[in-house]
Amino acid sequence: MPAQAAATPEVKPQGFRAVSPIKARRLAAEAESSACSSYRMPELSLPSGLSDRLLIEFASVILCNRRLRLGQALYRSGEMFEAVYLVRTGFVKSVVLLADGREQITGLCMPGEMLGLDGLASGRHASDAIALGDGEVCVVPYHRLEKLGPEARSVQRKLHRMFSHEIVREQRMMLLLGSMEAEQRVAAFLLNLSERFSALGYSPSEFILRMTRDEIGSLLGLKLETVSRIFSKFQRNVLIAVERQHVHIISIEGLRRVLAG
Repeated sequence: MPAQAAATPEVKPQGFRAVSPIKARRLAAEAESSACSSYRMPELSLPSGLSDRLLIEFASVILCNRRLRLGQALYRSGEMFEAVYLVRTGFVKSVVLLADGREQITGLCMPGEMLGLDGLASGRHASDAIALGDGEVCVVPYHRLEKLGPEARSVQRKLHRMFSHEIVREQRMMLLLGSMEAEQRVAAFLLNLSERFSALGYSPSEFILRMTRDEIGSLLGLKLETVSRIFSKFQRNVLIAVERQHVHIISIEGLRRVLAG
């Protein structure tokens, strides 16, 4: 995995306060029975105005941990919606079954991103969530969020902003599939990964791509052969270099020119 970039000072949103390292460790210890014991939260930001009891309860909620192995399902289509999930490590794909029996990948979640919102409207998940490798997610039981009470409104607002972010990401994917040519789709996909890795503090130009060419094609609405041909063309044009799962974007500007048509 690319080396992580140097940490930069985090600007706390107005109305939020940083929990001190001592208190964060105490909260984690008190929530240990349901928490991810290895989860580090020295600068955990929680809304101001919460009682100690709610701080402990919220820490317990967001730290409930679940490990995933390659190919393991986090949830399946039709299962009851009980929680949303924050990806801690690894990558998770969202998959729906088409009428003809084919699987269609509809999304890719990376560390720090949320999934599971497809079950919010009907009470049942509309897709499968499958791990693309070993990883961990934090389980956020939805009924517990609803019971946090009026003094935790700012917690709920923060989570709702995360919900909105995921909806916008899905809308952008629909726009990509509906308005772009094949090469533009692949360029947009690589640039999107670059931005998301950069947001995590990793290199925007070198990363590990956990998806196969077939899975990329399913996500982008392209055939396997088309994806392979475009990757080869991008390499010939010195836009990218690919060795197995390792991707090096040589020219981000070049990919942007492809995207611009």
